[in-house]
This record gives sequence, C-alpha cells and structure tokens, in this order.
Amino acid sequence: MTAAAKPQRREYVVSTTRLYAAPRERVFECWTRAEHLANWFAPGGFTIHSVEADARAGGTFQLVMRAPDGGEHQVRGRYREVSPPDHLVIDCRATDENGVERLDEVIRVSFASEGGGTRLTLRAVAGGEGPEAARMLGGMERGWSETLDRLGERANAKPTEK
Repeated sequence: MTAAAKPQRREYVVSTTRLYAAPRERVFECWTRAEHLANWFAPGGFTIHSVEADARAGGTFQLVMRAPDGGEHQVRGRYREVSPPDHLVIDCRATDENGVERLDEVIRVSFASEGGGTRLTLRAVAGGEGPEAARMLGGMERGWSETLDRLGERANAKPTEK
C-alpha cells in the first residue's frame, strides 16, 4: 500500500514599485483604514462586500470580495508590523467560495516621499497547494497590478508603474 502523494506547494513572488501623486500619509491611510480598503483592495471586476481592519501590530483584518463570476473569497490577516507612514508587513490567508484556505501570503509595503508624492514598494510572497491555489497564484501579478491601480484611484492620484 502506498501513501497518497501530498499536493505540491507552489510559491509566487510579486515585487513592484508604483509612484502616486498623493502624499505618503494618504497612501498609508488607504492601506490601514477599512473605509478605504473597501474601495480598492481587490483586482478589477471584483467587489468588496465587507471589511474590518485593526491596523496595529498584532491587529487583524478581514474582507470578503466577490469575483466577477459571483464566487466569494474571504481574506483574513494580521498586521505583523505597522510603522506609519513608512511601512507595513501583513500576513494573510485567502479562502475560496467554499471557505477552504487556498493561499497564505506575506505582504511587505514601504512608502517613501518622492517629488511631492509617494513611491510605494510592494513585495508579496504567496504559496498554496493544489490546482485552485495554482490558478490563484497564476493570476497574482495581474491581480496586484489591478489592485494597485485601484489604490491610485482611491488615493486621488493616477499611478504610474516604474
């Protein structure tokens, strides 16, 4: 009798830098206040139905987003580091529409003043097992790009990729 093969864990890294015309305090605020997160923290075509955020070291956040196909995905996390308005480190987990955890992710974000605006640097390292995780990981770069575009809109600035 042979043991069932364990699903292979896959990991994906997204690193990107964006410039926003908004001051870094405003961009940082968009990452840490529920009323802002509700308007941008999802890729294009997704909507956010609920969000809670307690942006302090050890504080939690959770949100529910609805995909264009109607499926709901929950993202839960914990703020590991919060240093306003310089940087954030967030641990999070994403579940599929059935509540099954598919991905875990560590998001590191830094905010630097530049030319009257903000240079945002993001590094997200995510991993998961199975075909659903592989599909989600495969869309991670595009998803973060669209999400950061929405952040620029929320911060009342037009983002430019660097």
